[in-house]
Amino acid sequence: MAHKTFISYKYNEARDLRDRIISALGEDASFYRGETSDTPDLTDTTTENIKRNLRNMMYDTSVTIVILSPNIKESKWIDWEIEYCLKSISRKDRTSHTNGVVGVIMKVNGGYDWLKYSVKEDDGCTVSYYHSDKLYDIINKNRFNQNPPVYTCPTCKCYNRLNGSYIAIVEEDEFLANPSYYINNAYDKSENDASGYVLTKTRC
Repeated sequence: MAHKTFISYKYNEARDLRDRIISALGEDASFYRGETSDTPDLTDTTTENIKRNLRNMMYDTSVTIVILSPNIKESKWIDWEIEYCLKSISRKDRTSHTNGVVGVIMKVNGGYDWLKYSVKEDDGCTVSYYHSDKLYDIINKNRFNQNPPVYTCPTCKCYNRLNGSYIAIVEEDEFLANPSYYINNAYDKSENDASGYVLTKTRC
């Protein structure tokens, strides 16, 4: 089943990947509600006008795709967009629900080690870790927050890479190969107001 999606990304760094994600959606791209190359340039408009346009794009979406790029934290908008999508927003007689969120790591110089690295634990498990300083707090605080936690290994207490965190993180290549799989996973976690997770819905 296709879901209405919004892509949050740093324009001057991840625009190409944004376009490739939309292309990879195929027919489901008709459910995309974010910016495209045809969207009017709002660079020189007021902050409130930009927010109003973004709210209109995001309001009726159910999944937010966040492109994780090296300078993501320089953006003035991405953490605000994530916060908006995690909240329940009322308009007239309708209230939006918490979006599912998936982070897509942008490939840089042929790899992902700018953000992701792996460690072999003493029990033999190979566990992926992330440079949390490269990401917003609102992303980090919605990682490894399954409630109650379900560990894939009871010894090292590692989480399932998709379901152990409300905001799962996947590599660009694997996401582009099967975007609907990861979009559906994010959507499924948002059902029942994400009751299986301890959510942080604000930036502060």
